[in-house]
Amino acid sequence: MGSSPAKPGTALVVGGGISGLLSARELATAGLDVTVLEAGDAWGGCVGSHTVSGLTLDSGAESFATRSDAVARLATELGLGGRIVSPRPGGAWVQLPDGPRELPKTGVLGIPANPWDPEVRRTLGIMGSLRASLDRLLPASVGAGTGVTSVAALVRARMGARVLDRLVSPVVGGVHSADPGLLDVDMVAPGLRTGLRNHGSLAAAVSAQRRPAIGAGATDPGRPAKAGSAVAGLDGGMHTLVDALVADLRSRGVTLLAGTAATAVSRTITGWRVDAAGAPFTGDLLVMAVDGPAAVGLLEAAVPAIAGKQPASGPDVKLVTLVLDQPDLDRRPRGTGILVAPQTPGVEAKALTHATGKWDWLAAAAGPGRHVLRLSYGRVDGASAQPGGPDSDEELFAASLRDASALLGVPVAAGDIRDWDVVRWRGSLPFAAVGHRARAAAIREACTAAGGLAVVGGWMAGNGLAAVVADTREQIGRMTGA
Repeated sequence: MGSSPAKPGTALVVGGGISGLLSARELATAGLDVTVLEAGDAWGGCVGSHTVSGLTLDSGAESFATRSDAVARLATELGLGGRIVSPRPGGAWVQLPDGPRELPKTGVLGIPANPWDPEVRRTLGIMGSLRASLDRLLPASVGAGTGVTSVAALVRARMGARVLDRLVSPVVGGVHSADPGLLDVDMVAPGLRTGLRNHGSLAAAVSAQRRPAIGAGATDPGRPAKAGSAVAGLDGGMHTLVDALVADLRSRGVTLLAGTAATAVSRTITGWRVDAAGAPFTGDLLVMAVDGPAAVGLLEAAVPAIAGKQPASGPDVKLVTLVLDQPDLDRRPRGTGILVAPQTPGVEAKALTHATGKWDWLAAAAGPGRHVLRLSYGRVDGASAQPGGPDSDEELFAASLRDASALLGVPVAAGDIRDWDVVRWRGSLPFAAVGHRARAAAIREACTAAGGLAVVGGWMAGNGLAAVVADTREQIGRMTGA
């Protein structure tokens, strides 16, 4: 687009998730008159809230990665810096077919920084740790080439099948709801292969990524953090970030229109037009902050180069939240939670978070003996097929009682439950299939070339708040010349 553009006067943002709200804030800061169009009735997208047994809880994302300071910096700007908190020590576990094991103290997507850490050795066995340690002897070129590769292909080549099956598959299934053989490693673990090239081994690359950014929950750099602690949260829940963003936008005069679904996008002589809720909206600049299939579907008529290039929809994820009275859980038998290996018999959940065991603020709000558990269901196992399992709320509730009892080793009965809720995220998680990063980059390039148009969100940036916040700010900065 040549030199930095003059700053026009108006901007439209389609989508009121974190990327859309942050885009609006960046545009308003640059002096534009901004309107945000959101199809639903709530702001924040996957960072939502719900009330269960009188407790206001996160219904989506409940933490953020601390490998960069992107989210911590935004929280601080919004006046929430003093509310950034680290999880309680104790770490997370993994449920394997032969029983529960602690996850490695240091890892990325379950990939260990040291195959000989006690937790890793107990999980892999001596032969598994020996195979994994060959990673440090292999040429850095193995798995670090320019060709697109999956998480599974990289891990198998560098550390072997046992690391993949017993550590990586449960973590990737719990975090991304998909088989690691389906996922583009450069999308779900950005910078990991660059680290491999720079540091000479996958383990060293993992170790470098695990060092928290200053101001983002960093602790003593000489001590390894427990598994699951390369994240931080907010006292009161991550949804408070959305509340603060919305309040900030209102104070800047941004127009926020919920229940206003975009149905068509077209070019005008001076900019862009969006038809939504039966009315036309126009702006000099346009930001598309919706999921990949929706973004391409809306834009392909105006940007023919992207026609027919919709990415795959993400998995449907179902979250069951239980609030229960069970003092036996006070001892936190599985630390902050437990991830489930796909081949584990008798358990339908892919992950369980012991929320009151993870966050001190929530334990205090719940009170003695009362606990909050969150179980996650839904995983793409191959060829975009999703395995059967509990579907109705009643089936999910019954499964959650069985799974919580099995995973925690503590009986969880219907009589213990004070309240419960099911939240469904239909296709909300970006599905970063192998090759997705290159395809997304091509779509973004075509949209940028159209002029006055930016495409943001998890399907472009990668899953996780840290990636989305950093990428959104970069894209809007380019658009405005900031």
